[in-house]
Amino acid sequence: MTNNEQYTKKLEGIVKQMLQPLRDIPFSLVIESICGCKVLPFIKGDPKDEAVLKKLIKVANLAGHGINRFGIKRPRPNEVGNDIEGYIKNALLSVGYSAGTPTTRRGAHKTTGYPDIEFTDEFKRANYLECKTFSVETVNTTMRSFYLSPSDDFKVTKDGHHFVVSFEIFVSSRQGRNNVFKCRSWKVLSIENLEVSVKYEFNSDNARLYANELILAEGKLIV
Repeated sequence: MTNNEQYTKKLEGIVKQMLQPLRDIPFSLVIESICGCKVLPFIKGDPKDEAVLKKLIKVANLAGHGINRFGIKRPRPNEVGNDIEGYIKNALLSVGYSAGTPTTRRGAHKTTGYPDIEFTDEFKRANYLECKTFSVETVNTTMRSFYLSPSDDFKVTKDGHHFVVSFEIFVSSRQGRNNVFKCRSWKVLSIENLEVSVKYEFNSDNARLYANELILAEGKLIV
């Protein structure tokens, strides 16, 4: 085997290793590695943490009732979470919390990516909250439902609790092309002990994809 063949073989082995997902990585370790901020654990029995939970329960009920009053009109269930975020923000404000889209270290308000909401509790502590949905058919399956992507301008900038408020949704009726979604139940989660996985992907950009040396043919159309 030549040196070039050995080198190619070694690179192939490295790529194969990269394609193997990393599993069971502590969520709190991922957050601290990305931004240097600690994920504070929710301590059952702690008066401050229990006070926040009591208000989050009220938030879940208020948001759920609001959703069921109007319904969320979307073609697909995976689009419902975007609309739920507004209901939860309004409910957080109604219980006296300062809540909004997280501000990055550079001062940007990013609506995409984890987490959806940052709120300050009555003890002046930062808290992060993600809005999710589930159904009885999928809640106990291995279907991927939680996503977090590293960023050089990440949305977590403070030590804080990390919560998820998730609603069990169902199709109540149809209006034209849309389903009307409502909620049957809710869950409040504290995710400091969540385990996550990493699955690598390969990507490119338009400049490389449409490079001249790749184009076999092209043409113009009369409009």
